[in-house]
Amino acid sequence: MKQAFAPWLAQLAPCSEIALALDAGVLRVRLVRPARKHALTFAAYAHLLEILQRIARAPDVHAVLLSGDGADFCSGGDVHEIIGPLTQMSMPELLEFTRMTCAVVQAMLDCPQPIIALLDGVCAGAGAMLATAADLRLATPAAQISFLFNRVGLCGADMGACAMLPRQIGAARAAWLLYSGRSMTAQQGLDWGYLLALHAAADLPQAGLALATELAAGPRFAHAMTKKMLQQEWNLSLPQALEAEAQAQALCMATGDFKRAHQAFSTRGPLQFEGN
Repeated sequence: MKQAFAPWLAQLAPCSEIALALDAGVLRVRLVRPARKHALTFAAYAHLLEILQRIARAPDVHAVLLSGDGADFCSGGDVHEIIGPLTQMSMPELLEFTRMTCAVVQAMLDCPQPIIALLDGVCAGAGAMLATAADLRLATPAAQISFLFNRVGLCGADMGACAMLPRQIGAARAAWLLYSGRSMTAQQGLDWGYLLALHAAADLPQAGLALATELAAGPRFAHAMTKKMLQQEWNLSLPQALEAEAQAQALCMATGDFKRAHQAFSTRGPLQFEGN
């Protein structure tokens, strides 16, 4: 762990279910419950939410890699430690829990840094929604993305599924997955535009790191603006989107990165973005 990252990291409550590592601006967030296929617990949700909220203010984090530690990504909420207790809760308690899970997704969307999810093996339920909330997704051919909510008597509207999934793969395909509870194969995910690329399991970590490192070295303010506009413009008319983009680009043109890029092009010198 880099010392520059340690101060805010030290303020986090310890959680054995999530491992963090930072190098060259890339924060690797790994879910580490391999015996349970990295199923989420109440503690893991809370810790992940705190991590994401702090990432948004961490100057040394320029891109994020989210993965499981081993052959699976995440099997969703733990059947024994989450699903069982939920059946005994009151409505106010249930709403508190579902709002917290949605807050995790909102925190991923609010992070100015691009988030890349690395998918292998099981990617189900809440795990599938963590992947869907990421900005980019790479996977192995063995990845199976499953929105299993209807299999346990719940609706497909969980953690933003009905809002985000149709935008990513189309309304009909999203409806089919959410009604049926069937899995989207890795090849389908690639063909439907959900996945950016497929890699062999042995190559996936390095491919993800290479992509994250490339993004981390780019214009960070501009990347944050791109992420924000990709989200906001879904709710805008075209005239509104054009005006929003005019304002966003003007802000980017006022940055030092824009001036440094021009100088580097003019002098054929090295280009190094500084995020301001």
